[in-house]
Amino acid sequence: MASLSLKHIYKVYPNGTKAVNDFNMEIADKEFIVFVGPSGCGKSTMLRMIAGLEDISAGELSIGDVVVNDVEPKDRDIAMVFQNYALYPHMTVYENIAFGLRVRKMSNEEIHERVVQASEILGIKEYLDKKPKEMSGGQRQRVSLGRAIVRDPKVMLLDEPLSNLDAKLRTQMRAEILKLHAKLNTTFIYVTHDQVEAMTMGTRIVVMKSGFVQQIDTPKNLYRYPKNKFVAGFIGTPQMNFFEGTLKKSGEKVEVAFKYTDARMTLPYEYLRKARPKYFDGNSEVYIGIRAEDISLAPNVVAASPYKVKMIVSHVEDLGDESLVYGDINMNGDGYSESSTRIIVKTTLSHTYRPGDVCEVAFNVKKMHYFDKETEETIVPRIPDINEVECEVQDGTLEFCETSIKLPPALSIGNGSGTVLIPSDCIMFHGTIPAQIVDCEQVGDRYLVSVELKGRRLYAVSSEEKVPEPCLIGFDLKKITLSVGNEIVQPLEEMVRLDGRFEKKKETTECDVNGKLKKKKSINFYLNVCETLFPAPEHISQKLFSALSPREVFSSLFTFEFSPYDIEFTQEGIEGDVVSFCEYGTERFARVRIGENIVNVFTDKPVSGKVYLSPRFDRAGVAEAARGIKLV
Repeated sequence: MASLSLKHIYKVYPNGTKAVNDFNMEIADKEFIVFVGPSGCGKSTMLRMIAGLEDISAGELSIGDVVVNDVEPKDRDIAMVFQNYALYPHMTVYENIAFGLRVRKMSNEEIHERVVQASEILGIKEYLDKKPKEMSGGQRQRVSLGRAIVRDPKVMLLDEPLSNLDAKLRTQMRAEILKLHAKLNTTFIYVTHDQVEAMTMGTRIVVMKSGFVQQIDTPKNLYRYPKNKFVAGFIGTPQMNFFEGTLKKSGEKVEVAFKYTDARMTLPYEYLRKARPKYFDGNSEVYIGIRAEDISLAPNVVAASPYKVKMIVSHVEDLGDESLVYGDINMNGDGYSESSTRIIVKTTLSHTYRPGDVCEVAFNVKKMHYFDKETEETIVPRIPDINEVECEVQDGTLEFCETSIKLPPALSIGNGSGTVLIPSDCIMFHGTIPAQIVDCEQVGDRYLVSVELKGRRLYAVSSEEKVPEPCLIGFDLKKITLSVGNEIVQPLEEMVRLDGRFEKKKETTECDVNGKLKKKKSINFYLNVCETLFPAPEHISQKLFSALSPREVFSSLFTFEFSPYDIEFTQEGIEGDVVSFCEYGTERFARVRIGENIVNVFTDKPVSGKVYLSPRFDRAGVAEAARGIKLV
């Protein structure tokens, strides 16, 4: 069987349209992965690139340990099941299933054994002598599956295989496919636009929109922790309720005000602790989301809840054992059209609601979601990127949370009150500042550690579950942002970006042949970066030529990315001028002007004036500058 590695995968059509944009994912052996999203999101295109039916514009696709970008579909050891079954109408079921094996020139005995075994697994043994037109849609889909599994592939690809079936058959076939996955013990990648299929089948789900991956996670985590408004609205039936509103913090309470209404509710700050302070000013607009099943109409629940609003009922959809009650929290709203005040409540209670009735509903505020009005990203992420803390600076000393830190020269700033932004990944657990561990939560392959510093909660990221105790923390000051008055000190630029081109040169060298010097002509590849030539590393050459045509390789402008630690001061190389230094305690970075750009380069020795730089291309990232496509 096989794992898959998808690194910076792009699909760009000749007109410049990006169908898939920088797709990155590691798929473990035997996983059941589902690509889901609306029509045109790029999910089928991505599947077809894995199958080899579409060329990869850029990026690297590996099945097992083999890069398969240029491997023919028949040689990738994959099998694909199509939406329209793709059966040969003139062949029997037996012949359809056996077709691929005959192409591979297997013996009749082995073909027969595999066909019979597959038909038994799928429950279609009695139909082997029939032709597709004599069978139902569900039976034909089983035949299509049988034709795939007889090949014993490393990876099974399924492109919306159930979309042509009725609701009952879809439910039945979902169970059959899951049973098949358990029996075959191989990797499945399944494409659908139906979020119910995705939620019930996938071990992990990839949510896509407009060619971009929105979120990759388990069904449960997608439902509980959507990263943005799109995922929140796409996952779950009916769609999540979204209201516009503002948040106003006062002490340990947060007032939620719903726009276009008089509705208000006051929540414990604990539920929004991970949100940045800027959202609590009472003016910054947010989207407030809550699922229909997290709103209650039950009289006893409503009576006991302090978190409730009034709604006017517009209509009711009876669904048998449950009902969807539609309404509006704006008493002048109609509740029919999608708006920022429409509300949908899912209830199992028998009801007597009629259009125009006014009633109260209770919110389960622990399950409310909040999204930035502009970016539509969640403001309460599972792992906060930034801790925003009020601070004081006095004579070069930073004070926050009753903690004093001597600022290095690079963070020189005037005295006064301000704000320090501390990324969660810059808090280290090998420092000198005592802190108390409040909580440790596993999120994927990382751990979110909540630490308390003199009553102020800070969030840090650790690769280890066990944090050393007693907890002594420190801060990577290169990553913080310090703001006092009108002065701002930005973090050290993490990447150095230099533009360049890929070139070839015909060169003549002398070599010793039986004691005689012979001239040898060769073509060598170089990277021209800032008008300086460097031999092109083989791995970069290979990836550029695998992703682009030769004409594109030699005509494109590339952006090379380096860490400040991966550039060395040498005797020759890219010419630059040292203009200043950034000093962070024991670490020193030279600010070097190269043309019109200034880059930061780590140095542990004195440098000044004119210098020469040699980047570590073995650690470089490479992107095609014009289209912004990452290649390495």
